[in-house]
Amino acid sequence: MGLDRLQRDTLVWAGLAVVLAGWDGSVLVLELPAVAQSFGARVADISNLGSIVIFGAVGALPLATLADHFGRRRLIAVGVALFSLVNFATAFAPSLLALAAVRLTASCFENLVLGVVTALVVEEAPTARRGQAVSALALLFGLGQGIPVLIYPLVAPNWRVLFLAGGIGVLAAPLIWRRLPEGRAWQRAHVSGSTMRLLAQSPWRRRVLILAASVMVGTVLGEPAGLFFTVYASQTLHLSPFVISAMIVAAAVCALVGYVAGGYLSDRYGRRILGAGLGAVTAVFTGGGFISGAGALSPVLGLGRSLAVLAAAGVLSAALLLLLPETRGRPLPD
Repeated sequence: MGLDRLQRDTLVWAGLAVVLAGWDGSVLVLELPAVAQSFGARVADISNLGSIVIFGAVGALPLATLADHFGRRRLIAVGVALFSLVNFATAFAPSLLALAAVRLTASCFENLVLGVVTALVVEEAPTARRGQAVSALALLFGLGQGIPVLIYPLVAPNWRVLFLAGGIGVLAAPLIWRRLPEGRAWQRAHVSGSTMRLLAQSPWRRRVLILAASVMVGTVLGEPAGLFFTVYASQTLHLSPFVISAMIVAAAVCALVGYVAGGYLSDRYGRRILGAGLGAVTAVFTGGGFISGAGALSPVLGLGRSLAVLAAAGVLSAALLLLLPETRGRPLPD
């Protein structure tokens, strides 16, 4: 990508925020078997924990609208500082309920940062390279997720250590505040009304409703699969933390190729069909990964088979994306 200095600085410092968000968001899933053992939690308790934490994304939506009033840079820096503080506080959670409360708060600020960073990068990236720019963010997010994966086998089962280390984002937040360039698109724009009211109008209303439906249905698959992956591997397949981490690293190598190819192809052939197709393939392989195991944790079908049944929801989530209009790199309506 041919980037000017401001675009490079944006990618570097916004990318740092994404790396930290990736670290923060992956630790709980990675350490879930140790957390469950520490608090004597059952599968149902873990499921309730995941259901609570996911609502953090809902809280991020109204907060993200503040970026239209106060700028992208400030919201990103403040969000990094806040989720890092909450990440540090998670290490001192005395119960599963307290853990759920602090992770709900952290999830809110993580999603705030990821949403505002994505908006900033898309606004500042060259029009013909927006897909590659978003792919770069996905790679950086994966890098952030990968750091705890490499470290955890060395500290397992002491799950509190990685949460303590996640507090390092507090030191990075002032640097992001000072060095992340404010978006030029935001500086040229002016706030003319409520962001939420704007999203409720045409042509945005249809896009928002379709994306919301896709995300909600996809969460039926993605949340259990992501949340229970390490529990399933540990308790059902009896894999060690080292082997689980090795599996995640191997998957990350495949993801690296996918991110690069996805960004390249979406800039040339559009987002809609590619996104729907890849989403459907992901759902099928996610379900297949669980159905191949013993699945003894669920009273009826087994945890593995229960999760595999939800693959249909992932396919439906991907199919909903076909209803979106294709922009093919053209600017969206103001």
